[in-house]
Amino acid sequence: MNKFTEFLKESYQELTERVSWPKWEQLTQSTVIVLGATLFITLIVGIMDFVANNSMKFIYTLFK
Repeated sequence: MNKFTEFLKESYQELTERVSWPKWEQLTQSTVIVLGATLFITLIVGIMDFVANNSMKFIYTLFK
């Protein structure tokens, strides 16, 4: 149990004293970039799904 409490103390100390946290502007900029990339990738996957779905429907109608 002593090792566990020492681990918790050292972890807290590292998080409060040694870690350099980003500024608010950096966080918002990174968030906007991630959201933009997510929307872009979602759009690309949606278009690919739409094209594949319609292509398969067309191919199936050829063999009916």
